[in-house]
Amino acid sequence: MLMLLTSSVVFAQAAPAPAAPASDSDRAQPEIREIEKGTYAQANIGAAFFLDKFAGAVSPGTSLGLSIGHDFVDQEKTSMAFEFDFFQGIHNGVNYQQQTDTGPWVEGDLRTYTLVGLLEWSYYPSRRVGLGLRAGGGMMTSPLLMEEHAYQEDVIGEWDDNPNFPGDPGYHGVWHVVGMGGPCLEYYTKLNHFSVGLDADFVYAIDFDLGMNVTAALKYTF
Repeated sequence: MLMLLTSSVVFAQAAPAPAAPASDSDRAQPEIREIEKGTYAQANIGAAFFLDKFAGAVSPGTSLGLSIGHDFVDQEKTSMAFEFDFFQGIHNGVNYQQQTDTGPWVEGDLRTYTLVGLLEWSYYPSRRVGLGLRAGGGMMTSPLLMEEHAYQEDVIGEWDDNPNFPGDPGYHGVWHVVGMGGPCLEYYTKLNHFSVGLDADFVYAIDFDLGMNVTAALKYTF
């Protein structure tokens, strides 16, 4: 009889206690975004073209860009980032001898080098798609692609005979203040650290011209 009572007590103690009901904080799990935000590097390639006085004399060309940035705001539906960009533009232009009537009095073929800082704001209508705007400013230069003496003697000398020529416009070999901005689209791939995008930037360089870059982007977030 004593053994039976002892067994009953042991079994009663071994019975598991009923599980406590899950709290609201346990049930409400945050959405997993499956994307990386933070410090990143980005490469851009696409088309560049002028919209004002160079249009028609300087052909659409290629824009190549490298940038590094950091997302300093990361929320479910919005983010903000700052970045520093270097862009190179490559354009073919008409020969200077064909500009003797109306200008625009540029060397011909052009190379542009632009350094800018940008601030970007993005909205996320879905988990992996971001729609944004970015804007900033910096400096741009377009170096001479010929020897300085030849430019002054041959090119400027050719234009000096035209009464419409306003004098050396100072496009080449100096730095121009530049403003830049426009919309951007970004898609975060299932490779967590990689995203792809499309940037459309208006670029205005003081004492140079208004242009636009439309480039595809590949971004890696560390």
